[in-house]
Amino acid sequence: MTDHAVDPELLRSIERRVLWLATRIIDEANRREGTAIKVGGHQASCASMVSIMTALWFGHLGGDDKVAVKPHASPVYHAIKYLTGELDRSYLTTLRQQGGLQAYPSRTKDPDVRDFSTGSVGLGAVAPLFSALTRRYLDAHGHDAGAARFYALVGDAELDEGNVWEAIADSATAGLGNFTMVVDLNRQSLDRVIPDIAAERLIRFFGDAGWHVAVAKYGQRLSAAFDTDGGDALRAHIDAMPNEAYQALFALDGPAMRAKFCDAADAAVVRWADQLDDAELVATVTDLGGHDLGLLGETFRSCDAEPDRPSVVFAYTIKGWGLPIAGDPLNHAALLTPDQIDAARTAAGLDAATEWDAFDPASPEGRRCAAVGGSVNNPDPEPRPIVPVPVAARPISVRGALSSQEAFGRVLTALADVDDVGDRIVTTAPDVSISTNLGGWINKTGVFSPTERDDHGGAERLLKWAPSPSGRHIELGISEMNLFMLLGQLGLAHDHHGRHLLPIGTVYDPFVLRGLDALIYGIYNDARFVVTGTPSGVTLAPEGGAHQSTITASVGAELPGLTYAEPAYATEVDWLLCEALADLGRPDGGSWYLRLSTRPIDQTPFAGALDAHGEDELRRLVLAGGYRLRSAPPDGRPGVTIVTTGVMAPEALAAAEELDAEGVAATVVHLTSPDRAYTSWRQAFATAIERGDERVVPDLLSQLVPAEERSRPVVSVHDAASHALAWVGSALGTRQHALGVDRFGESGRIAELHHLTGISAPHIVNAALLAVARGD
Repeated sequence: MTDHAVDPELLRSIERRVLWLATRIIDEANRREGTAIKVGGHQASCASMVSIMTALWFGHLGGDDKVAVKPHASPVYHAIKYLTGELDRSYLTTLRQQGGLQAYPSRTKDPDVRDFSTGSVGLGAVAPLFSALTRRYLDAHGHDAGAARFYALVGDAELDEGNVWEAIADSATAGLGNFTMVVDLNRQSLDRVIPDIAAERLIRFFGDAGWHVAVAKYGQRLSAAFDTDGGDALRAHIDAMPNEAYQALFALDGPAMRAKFCDAADAAVVRWADQLDDAELVATVTDLGGHDLGLLGETFRSCDAEPDRPSVVFAYTIKGWGLPIAGDPLNHAALLTPDQIDAARTAAGLDAATEWDAFDPASPEGRRCAAVGGSVNNPDPEPRPIVPVPVAARPISVRGALSSQEAFGRVLTALADVDDVGDRIVTTAPDVSISTNLGGWINKTGVFSPTERDDHGGAERLLKWAPSPSGRHIELGISEMNLFMLLGQLGLAHDHHGRHLLPIGTVYDPFVLRGLDALIYGIYNDARFVVTGTPSGVTLAPEGGAHQSTITASVGAELPGLTYAEPAYATEVDWLLCEALADLGRPDGGSWYLRLSTRPIDQTPFAGALDAHGEDELRRLVLAGGYRLRSAPPDGRPGVTIVTTGVMAPEALAAAEELDAEGVAATVVHLTSPDRAYTSWRQAFATAIERGDERVVPDLLSQLVPAEERSRPVVSVHDAASHALAWVGSALGTRQHALGVDRFGESGRIAELHHLTGISAPHIVNAALLAVARGD
């Protein structure tokens, strides 16, 4: 679909209807009864995007092209989807209403959005860039999804977000000629008019990053005026006007606008203006490229002609274009009055009975809308395939000492040879692949590059870093935001590109928080991926407090759509990673977060658990969230239940042995996934409430701690903030002492830091003895 074949007058007619519908959608939302607070909406922000989106949808997009829409322009998008027959009319009056259209485009909650959610400013700006990278990866691996272009429609103020610049600067995103960012350069943010120098600087930034830069600054009417007598002086006069002064022109008309524009102007500019009547002067002086449908089409085509580098279009627009609030510095949250709405309705050629109408299907506009709806649509994706992930990739490990991080690397390398699994796995890391144990995987599968690259003898070294199109690891620069943005788009590969991938990202656990916004964004979009945070906790020891994580466990447990697990033993890692990969394709599945450690742990206790439970039952318990690592049934002595997770299992077991010598029976419950254990308790409780039955449905913890042991106090220990496990006592209906890391760490040996933060075996013993002595 190309815009040069579309009648400009036809596009302008559609543009006027889109502007009206977007404005009225917001107006209707704010007139609804029963709202205690302002509903909100962004009529001015929508208006500045109407021309761009009209030119794009009705003149340029086609086939499998995908677009991320500026958050505040969501009503424009919904108006377009209504006109093209892809959104039912009933939704137009439901903006920001439960079950209706969301405040910002949402691919998981809106009925007509399938490409990208864009509520988080700055993230939608680069999501299509990483989707284009995903398409390039799939094409290189033999999955031809067909031609597609990827667009991000962003406000100029969104470019204040640092994650945008991290994305465009990363070498992994270089050369993506099928991506175009269109910047709505209305030069206003929420509270101010942005100085023009900022736009010039942004243009240089993109150019310096190797992007193709196109500028649609002046419309064809104004450009033609520059070619007339006095045109050079006219251009110089307009270029020299501060943004604030130029914006003010839009609030004026007639003699007032002429006087403002000609104030301090060159005599040649005044002579030029004198040749035009007031209406012609206003139309010409305010003719910006971002509202010239023909120029926009030409600009989009110029970007298509750059196949080897991403493009950015700076489209100069007016915030509030076409509305009485145009150019007002405070128009961001302004709403048209009822009288202004009535006037706009009449100007659109509509009345109260026809104001929500689409075009007559037999009209040129109606036929164009139908054609677009038949070509540029958002069909529901097919369900993700169920991939034959094995229940385990390696033999059960019960001997020696091994860290969970090292086990992760071995399991991943073994999975590379599994049919229809290994070729779907793609890994990525922000320059920490080797230190997070991806070395074996990289040696076996290679590093991805769209072209063969000379590794200068690297293939002969211990680590075979040989970039090529067949590689299955994507190395990023040091940007956790980029990591999670890429994971999110790899995790949507099935929906966007028709190929289900199994993405795995690794990152130092404390720096999960650096990319938290992008992590949440990916999960909100229903992207499916596995992230491994490693190494974690103060057990990282000599690395010091800046590299020791404390609250990441809580983040993992609290995010919806994400399962957090913290295994201690190698086989637990194996079972959980295979479960996570299988879960990525399940209809009710989700993403996973594995919190791992570099501390080698003796595997012998796992052998004891294997003997006690049997392989099948132990695996079931590990996947369910936990099991009894050491049992001490009632024997007449006072007792305690020690609950631990991850790397603290050795301390919990050592404390239990010492307590036994002190005459206290100590059971150790090891939670492989505190998240799943907590969810089990909450779901059981919710079911009991729903049934109105005091008999609570058995949850995991009630199965692990039988009724006769639940009167015992609980001591929990975690190499993370103490509150991460502080719910266990409530779940068991008993008192609890929660031990954890509630201060910043520092360098030292593991034993020293465990003692310093109060999570050592002696601390567990003392907490247990105190609880028993008090009768807690």
